[in-house]
Amino acid sequence: MTSFLRSNPAPARAGKREWAALVVLVLVVLLLAIDGTVLYLAVPSLTEDIGPSATQILWIGDIYAFVLAGLLITMGNLADRIGRKRLLMIGTVGFGSASVLAAFASTPEVLIAARALLGLAGATLMPSTLSIVRSMFADRAQRARAIALWSAGATAGAALGPLVGGALLERFWWGSVFLINVPVMVLALVAGWLLLPESKGEAPARIDVGSSVLSIVTIVPLVFALKRLFSDGVDALTVAAAAAGLLAGWWFARRQNRLAVPLLDVSLFKVPAFSGALAANVLAIFGFLGLLFFFSQYLQLVRGFGPLKAGAAELPGTLAAVLVVALIGVLLARLGAGRAIGLGLMAAAVGLAVMGMSVDLRSYWGLGVGLAVIGLGIGVAMTLSTDAVVGAVPERRAGAASAVAETAYELGGALGIAVLGSLHGLLYRSSLTLPAGVSATDRALAEDSLAAAVYGSPTPGVVAAAQDAFAQAMQSATFVAAVILVGAAVVAWKIIPSEPVSGGGVRVDH
Repeated sequence: MTSFLRSNPAPARAGKREWAALVVLVLVVLLLAIDGTVLYLAVPSLTEDIGPSATQILWIGDIYAFVLAGLLITMGNLADRIGRKRLLMIGTVGFGSASVLAAFASTPEVLIAARALLGLAGATLMPSTLSIVRSMFADRAQRARAIALWSAGATAGAALGPLVGGALLERFWWGSVFLINVPVMVLALVAGWLLLPESKGEAPARIDVGSSVLSIVTIVPLVFALKRLFSDGVDALTVAAAAAGLLAGWWFARRQNRLAVPLLDVSLFKVPAFSGALAANVLAIFGFLGLLFFFSQYLQLVRGFGPLKAGAAELPGTLAAVLVVALIGVLLARLGAGRAIGLGLMAAAVGLAVMGMSVDLRSYWGLGVGLAVIGLGIGVAMTLSTDAVVGAVPERRAGAASAVAETAYELGGALGIAVLGSLHGLLYRSSLTLPAGVSATDRALAEDSLAAAVYGSPTPGVVAAAQDAFAQAMQSATFVAAVILVGAAVVAWKIIPSEPVSGGGVRVDH
């Protein structure tokens, strides 16, 4: 029997030390989320400096999330076995080191490799933070508020990335968006060592290597196939990658059903509330991060905003995401989780539609209002869906459950960048109408990307045509994302149970 949103307060309640430790965890997840989007504003300047191709720009943007998503399930289980605090400390050192390498990358290939290493380190950090929250806050009402703060850090961090990047790029070179990670990680390392408790699960010390490999071989080829489908169309490599991912996923699921202690309890996906919450998490961040990837370029290369002004223009989404902490209790009490998640996704879809309609307007206000509505809706959906996933398992499996929630987040972000970014590129090239008589060089620059046209073409007509095509493509891609979220909102409203409660957390009993 599935019970959703049941208030079950545990005897032990968290005190000042636990709430202080939560600040450290939110700081870590905030930085990881910032790192996922801070690069967007740096795309024009790094393009000018190290000259990546359009395909390399996409890989620089999404390789971080691809590697992270592929390794999260393994790292979540590793946290349960060797200790969540220990893995968090290891990941903190690794993340800071990889940030230095990325900051001083001199070629696109080195930057892509550094971003991959950041993803590897991030995979050790993300499930550790959420599983420690799960273990520190046994009281269900306190845990709901703690996860709301954790989710606000993740959502606000994604929106804060452009602002942080803009402030840095006004004064420093593009590598500073990575170098800023180092002092924050040092602070998190010291404070975490002093404040965070160590916790482990009861699972055996050995991790099933075959399952770990299969989880990676499932996620990465599927995302690659989607990315290639929208950028290059259907070809043999696209079909082969998709087939490999689906086959690995089928094999992974069969293997989990035979293991005494599986890497992932796949039977949880048979619970509608659990699978519905997970899908809501994926699609919420899909729309949000997919939008931010090309919106930051639009502000700078089409509207002519400087990096700091462009970052400030995205601030309404950040502020709205933080407001979710104050609203989440009221929404749960009045609507219940399923309806609240559906309402959040529908609000995000409305915000996307408002932004799409405001692309050609001279005023910024339509864009700002759209961003605020998106931030609020995504924040609500992500908070409640994350709480549902983490509450689906006992505390001893908190790392594994946290990895599932984090995989949904990162996979949604990677898919948003890959699918919406590639769709935007396809629409950009199809709507590009260059003036008659342009040179072959100018044509090649404009067809490659807007950034290449702006920085490489001396012909004003070519730049103007590329800007118009970019804006049209962004409008169409935004409307597509809005339609996807409307569908997700309807599914969440109907599938995820919505028993209203006050003061309780969100749980799925399995």
